[in-house]
Amino acid sequence: MRRVILAGLALTLAGCAAAPPGYRDTSVPITSIAAFDPVRYAGRWHEIARFPVPFEAGCAGVTADYTLQSDGALGVVNTCHAGQTGGPARQIRGRAVPSGPGRLTISFEGVPDLGPYWVLWVDEGYRTAVVGVPSGRAGWILNRDPTIPADRLRAAREILDWNGYDLAQLEMVRQ
Repeated sequence: MRRVILAGLALTLAGCAAAPPGYRDTSVPITSIAAFDPVRYAGRWHEIARFPVPFEAGCAGVTADYTLQSDGALGVVNTCHAGQTGGPARQIRGRAVPSGPGRLTISFEGVPDLGPYWVLWVDEGYRTAVVGVPSGRAGWILNRDPTIPADRLRAAREILDWNGYDLAQLEMVRQ
């Protein structure tokens, strides 16, 4: 009997750990940008701020590298450094397939589908981007450089707020 109870408790806890909390009021409509250019989006992005996801727990100096593939998809390599910039690095590789204007379906090796990945905003120079997911389980502010000007950070935060994200839960990322 004790084994059955312990097994049930373990499954319950595993289920809780697998589903990160929502950071967005899903009653608020979420919008992706209509004029998204995967060619301009390709390249290195530095994670400036995030709503926590398990892979990035304790990470600093996070980057996302996107490469345009011949079929129009984007290859993705996310890298984070444990504890501090320059600490041991971990990587996760994936693939992002366009699924609509400013919308990608993303999957990572060995991880259940994160699913829809929406580009909510990108500035006209493709220097700063805001990314979210309709479920509100994740969201990011990305920038081409490790530091972001105050005006673009403010604009990115406003986009998250407009799309129903709880800015009180947004974490700045050490670079």
